[in-house]
Amino acid sequence: MPLSKIETMGPHGAWGLWFISEEEPDLSYLSYESCPDDIVHPQKRLEYLAGRALIKTLVEEMHLTYEGIRKDEFGKPSLKTHPHAISLSHSYPYVAAQIDRHVPVGIDVEQVKEKLRLVGPRILSPGEVRDAGDNLVKLCIYWCAKEALYKIHGKRNLLFGDHLKIQPFPLEERGSLRGMIDVENSPRSVLLGYHVTKEYVVVFTDTRP
Repeated sequence: MPLSKIETMGPHGAWGLWFISEEEPDLSYLSYESCPDDIVHPQKRLEYLAGRALIKTLVEEMHLTYEGIRKDEFGKPSLKTHPHAISLSHSYPYVAAQIDRHVPVGIDVEQVKEKLRLVGPRILSPGEVRDAGDNLVKLCIYWCAKEALYKIHGKRNLLFGDHLKIQPFPLEERGSLRGMIDVENSPRSVLLGYHVTKEYVVVFTDTRP
């Protein structure tokens, strides 16, 4: 099973990474699910099933029984039979997921690609653009951090440059940063962690006690 990583965040949470190398029947067996017929792209079908398999693994890491995922009207996933918050992210062939018993979580995994230079100015504030500079890895961390905040909020109609803010941070292989969800005059501070490898960048909600 290509479960690449599980990191616990105290007794009530964890996040994990999956590297997809299986065929669809194998992932269907591992996740106890079939992919919906309306998902037709082969890679998207593998991501769907690998995500379920990873969530199942994390649920069992919490010593619980996995009985599936449902989504709310905004598309935010949750467990059918447990109160734990969950989050999923895909960047083929990688899938990331996070779970926590007490607080909403958001996780995002991305591969460092040149296209981020085009989309960066659309989602970053001028200060964030200046801090990222020409560093593509740092730009990717900013991108992932904004996506993680968006998933924590769990609702639409957010402007990434205005409502989701990231404080400047030093670039390291493993580090932390502070984000802010600022909507409806009720700003909310969120601590995020990040890991950088040659293959991917992952940003997750830091729920450690």
